[in-house]
Amino acid sequence: MITLWLFILIISTCGFFWFSRQIAEAAREHAAQQSEKLNVQLLSVACQKRRLGVLKNGQLGIKSEFLFEFSSDRDNAYKGTLYLENQMLVKVDVPPHRIVD
Repeated sequence: MITLWLFILIISTCGFFWFSRQIAEAAREHAAQQSEKLNVQLLSVACQKRRLGVLKNGQLGIKSEFLFEFSSDRDNAYKGTLYLENQMLVKVDVPPHRIVD
């Protein structure tokens, strides 16, 4: 019986890791799209917070916050935040930044 529980624990841990990687890749794509839309250079993307929760559609899922750094003038770096529910972008916070032509 303990072997069964150990097997279930290993499989669920691997599944959570795989799903977390998919969410991270989706966040990277969303950050790249935001950077392109703002006409800035994307510097980095990092997970700030990840938790289980009830999503807006009423289902159980993973809510994540990703921090992305960008630069508009190569001298200053700014930090924006992406809010995701599973792999879907829900909200984006972008700080005021310098726009260079």
